[in-house]
Amino acid sequence: MNADPPKARTYEEYAYVLGPTRRGRSSVVRGKEGTIVTAVGENKLTLLELLGVPGSGFANGERLRIGRTGRIKVASVLGKVSYETLSESAKNELQGVITTIVANNEQKFVSYLNNAGPITPRVHALELIPGIGKTYMNAMLDERERQRFESYADLQERVGLSDPVGHIAERIVSEMSGQSRRVNIFVKR
Repeated sequence: MNADPPKARTYEEYAYVLGPTRRGRSSVVRGKEGTIVTAVGENKLTLLELLGVPGSGFANGERLRIGRTGRIKVASVLGKVSYETLSESAKNELQGVITTIVANNEQKFVSYLNNAGPITPRVHALELIPGIGKTYMNAMLDERERQRFESYADLQERVGLSDPVGHIAERIVSEMSGQSRRVNIFVKR
């Protein structure tokens, strides 16, 4: 009997800054002090705490390399944090940063829209995205059956859904904050 080999653990390669705290203390690793940076991972949308390289400056919304190699401004990734532990200023930055991530990773999210399916017999995953009710969902399903969506602009043109980036970003923030009680479609619990 052959068992499937365990999947290699994947890590975030890039993160976007939600807010730095100079002379801060880590909430994840005891004894770590310095410039503590709260960030959100680009790929898995993970809320993270980073330790900045001494003397480095950080701007809200800045994209940082946090992979195992090639870091310049990040000394280490300290670990995951929860939405509840974010400062108010980091929470205020979250919507804008998530909007940037969704806009910059268009193919990933358009692919999701092209492949999303029903969650239950009564609820489709597309309906969980704010702004997409039964009417838009049915139009999207009909259009993607004819031809896959190629971009946000293509989706807007063919279905008439305005601001798909904003709607997806709103859903992601709602999942991060715990407001979406049913099921998460973008953020791992």
